[in-house]
Amino acid sequence: MNEFELVAEVRTDAGKGASRRLRRDGKLPGIVYGTGKEAAMIALQHNVVMHHLEHEAFYSHILTLKIGNDAEKVVLKDLQRHPYKRSLLHIDLLRVDANERLTMRIPLHYMNEEKCTGVKNEGGVISHLMTDIDIVCLPKDLPEYIEVDMLDVALNETLHLSDLKLPEGVQIHSLLHGGDDSQPIVSVHAPKVTVVDDVDDDEATTDTVVEDAKDSDSDS
Repeated sequence: MNEFELVAEVRTDAGKGASRRLRRDGKLPGIVYGTGKEAAMIALQHNVVMHHLEHEAFYSHILTLKIGNDAEKVVLKDLQRHPYKRSLLHIDLLRVDANERLTMRIPLHYMNEEKCTGVKNEGGVISHLMTDIDIVCLPKDLPEYIEVDMLDVALNETLHLSDLKLPEGVQIHSLLHGGDDSQPIVSVHAPKVTVVDDVDDDEATTDTVVEDAKDSDSDS
């Protein structure tokens, strides 16, 4: 299992001007909150966070946040990116209480797609209707992703939320609030075929023959 550690310092200056100064110094402004404690403004090393973001697990993993001699468990709750530069503007971290359930967005990993019955034996193609879902669980039960096995999915079949095999202690957030468990997540269907207009081809051929005939008559 991946382990991620973030080293931060407390910042006292607030506002857009202070944030711009931090960014010019290669730092990323952020905030950490939750578990009944007072929210704290923090600053992290921008490039270190960017490096962590290259790992998918960083988005759905319990992280260790170190501020001075103190360390606490947090999760990533929000990330603001620059609209066109490859850089970050702000990060939100949520403190984790081992006894309080979390709501987190978790990626879906589709397994055995190349071996899928509807693809390998029936010539179908796979359409992903969901790439992630919101789940609720205790921190100790938080998965990095949820697997969706495509092996036995036939042509014209669809998997729904009710088909997901969830780890112990994990529930789907929408279903806890009256959501529909028949909501589709992935399907296998026949590929779209582009139909060539044979009429146009025939007309084009006929026009060519007529033109050739006219040319022959004029030559004679």
